[in-house]
Amino acid sequence: MASIEKKDNNIVVISLEASQEEFKDAMMKSFNKNKNRFQIPGFRKGKAPFKLVTQYYGEGVLYDDAIDFVVNPAYQAAVKENNLEVVSRPELDIQEIGLDKGMKYTVSVTVKPEVELGQYEGVEAEYRYIAPTDETVEAELKRQQDRNGRMVPVEGRAVEDGDTVTIDYEGFVDGVAFEGGKDEGHNLKIGSNSFIPGFEEQLIGHNIDEEFPITVTFPEDYHAENLKGKEATFQIKIHDIKVKELPELDDDFAKDVSEFDTLEEYKADILKTQTEQAEKSAQDRFENEVVKVVTENAKVDVPDCMVETEIDSMIDEQSYRMRSQGIELEMYLKYMGQTMEEYREGIRTMAASRVKTSLVLEAVGKAMNIEATDADVEEEAEKIAAQYGMKKEDFMARIKDNDQFIRDSIIGRKTVDALAEKAVKVEPKEEPKEEKEASSEE
Repeated sequence: MASIEKKDNNIVVISLEASQEEFKDAMMKSFNKNKNRFQIPGFRKGKAPFKLVTQYYGEGVLYDDAIDFVVNPAYQAAVKENNLEVVSRPELDIQEIGLDKGMKYTVSVTVKPEVELGQYEGVEAEYRYIAPTDETVEAELKRQQDRNGRMVPVEGRAVEDGDTVTIDYEGFVDGVAFEGGKDEGHNLKIGSNSFIPGFEEQLIGHNIDEEFPITVTFPEDYHAENLKGKEATFQIKIHDIKVKELPELDDDFAKDVSEFDTLEEYKADILKTQTEQAEKSAQDRFENEVVKVVTENAKVDVPDCMVETEIDSMIDEQSYRMRSQGIELEMYLKYMGQTMEEYREGIRTMAASRVKTSLVLEAVGKAMNIEATDADVEEEAEKIAAQYGMKKEDFMARIKDNDQFIRDSIIGRKTVDALAEKAVKVEPKEEPKEEKEASSEE
């Protein structure tokens, strides 16, 4: 039997004991597992009896595995018997151990904290709907027009702002070429500001096949330490000049880029799509606001270990996203002059907020008796299976008896939907005049 003592900071100490007989049984299991490691004079390897091995090496030689044989089942049984939701690695502390004593020990764990819910039904939250306009429709038309433009060569004139040029370049500081300062056949749009200040402007007025130097100064906050604030000379050669030729915005354009026969029909469809997107964005923002208010109304002591686990998860997510783009997070941080520890600290507040939100939503789901039915699970499994190109039946077979992660996800979504349905939409507060002016200046 286990005794449970609850301490501060959501720590629970489980006190357990194994009798002499139980501990001796565990020692015999450890002996049978490890006996081929022991070599005693007069016996073939692995043939020495238990008593002689413990006399020759000392019984401590068998403790590691014996402790595992004792602790693991007893700890798991105590957790289940007391309905503990453990969120940390268990810490073992042995008070007494030996063949003549048995084993007395404690296991300390952090458990999921209790949540004290505040108001969660009928909370007020801002609903901000930004309706599409003629201007947003025209902007999308322009984007599609630009996307379907084609680059055509320019002849008989020099480089102008807005042109795309193909250049070779090589940079020098104090007459010495520097790493990363050379490229051939590089396409550069003048005015894109993709190079250091002053570079692109100095290409204007030059012609195809012309070779010439330009001089620029690297910014003081440039990422490469050896180039910060340094003056550099670049040798340039222009290979060609191109300009984007845009199609006419007419019925033919609509037929080329859409399923519609006229430009007016195409514009009406753009407006419909933008309206649907605006409504979804407004609802998403509203739901986020509702969750934020409900979370702020609740009280919960978030354990540090849960925050650390969430930080690990966030780093894994970021690493995966960056790796899919061919970038390693560690290299990116080094490039930015930041250590992993500094990065972890930078996302700690966000991680703590995510953990609290998750705990509060879980508590709300229980308070509102929200469940995930088998039909819900099957529907969700079908969506997930489709994402991975699997049959639903195969996916369901894989997660048989282990579908809790799907149920948790469904319950989470249902909880947010239920909170939003009961929440009260209020008009967004007007921004102070100073903030509006500041944002317009930006």
